[in-house]
Amino acid sequence: MDPKRKILACLSRRASATGGELRAHLGLSRQALSVHLRSLVEAGKVVRSGTTRGARYALASRAPAPVVVSRPLLTRGLDEGRVWDDLAARFNLGRVLRPNVEAIVRYAFTEMLNNAIEHSESDRCAIRFSLGAGAVSFEVHDPGIGAFHSIASKLHLPDEETALVELLKGRTTTMREAHTGEGIFFTSKVADRFVLRSHRIQVEWNRARDDVFVSKRRFLRGTDVGFAVQRSTRRRLEEVFGEFAPKEYDFQFQKTKVQVKLLQRDYVSRSEARRLLANLEKFSEIVLDFRDVKSVGQGFADEVFRVFASRHPAIVISTENTNPVLDAMIRHVTPA
Repeated sequence: MDPKRKILACLSRRASATGGELRAHLGLSRQALSVHLRSLVEAGKVVRSGTTRGARYALASRAPAPVVVSRPLLTRGLDEGRVWDDLAARFNLGRVLRPNVEAIVRYAFTEMLNNAIEHSESDRCAIRFSLGAGAVSFEVHDPGIGAFHSIASKLHLPDEETALVELLKGRTTTMREAHTGEGIFFTSKVADRFVLRSHRIQVEWNRARDDVFVSKRRFLRGTDVGFAVQRSTRRRLEEVFGEFAPKEYDFQFQKTKVQVKLLQRDYVSRSEARRLLANLEKFSEIVLDFRDVKSVGQGFADEVFRVFASRHPAIVISTENTNPVLDAMIRHVTPA
C-alpha cells in the first residue's frame, strides 16, 4: 500500500497520533514519514497541532471545527492595523501561533484589507477570519470596481486578462505615489493557498501543487481574496522577501518570476513576446517559468533572449522548467 494511504488508514483508527507512534506502527523512517506527512498536511487531508516535539496528527475530518469571525466593515477611515489588532486579541494569536506564522498572516491580512480600503472604490467590505487546528485563513470581499478592471482602466491596458498578467509580474500599482505594488505578489508567495477572484477571472496559487491556476468563473462583482497557511509551516516572511528582494539589490524588490503559461501555452510571434515582457524592464532579474509551455517560435525567442536582452544588458534573464524543444530554440537565438 502507498505510504500516504497507510498513514491515513492508521489515523482513521485513532483520534490522533505523534510522529513517533506513526513510525513505530508503519515502519517508516523519520525522514520518509516527514515527507509524506508534510504532503498530506499541505493537501488538507491531515492536520497537525502542537509544537515540534509534541506535535500530533489527525485526519482533517476529525479536527475540531475552526473558530470563525465574520465582520462587515465600512472602508471610510478604516485602519487595517487596528482591525488586525482586534483579531489578534480576540484569537490570542500571539500565544497560539508560532511567531513566523503570526508574522505571515499579519502581513497578508493587512495588505489585502488595505487593498480593499484604498483601491476598491467601495464604501464597504467584509472579512472572515478562521483559526483551525491545522490552518489559519481569512477572506476579504469588497463589492467595488474589481481588481483587474481597476488595473486595466487606470493603466490603460486592453483587457482584464492583460491586467492579470501585469499584476502577477509584481510592482504593479494604480497608486504609485503611495504604494509599491508588492502586496499581492508577496502574499501569494507566503501562502499555502491564495485565491484572487474578480469579475470572471480567478487566479489561485497552490503551494501543495506548486503551481498557479487561472480560470473563468461566473461574474462576481468586486473582488474576493482568500488566504490560507498551515500553522505548522516553517516558512519565514523574511526568507520570502529575501528571495525576491535580496541583499545584492539592497533589499529592494528587483527580482520577479513570470509564469509564462498564464498568457498562452504556445508562442510564435514577436508581438506575443513584447506582451510578455511589458514593464519587466523595471526589474534587475527575471525568471521565466516555462512549465506547461510546449513550444516557442523563433521570432518570440529572438525577441526575448536577444532583442530584449541586448536592450537591457544589466537585466539577468533565466529560465525554469523548459523542455528540449524550448532549450534548442533558446540556444539558436542566443548570441554565442
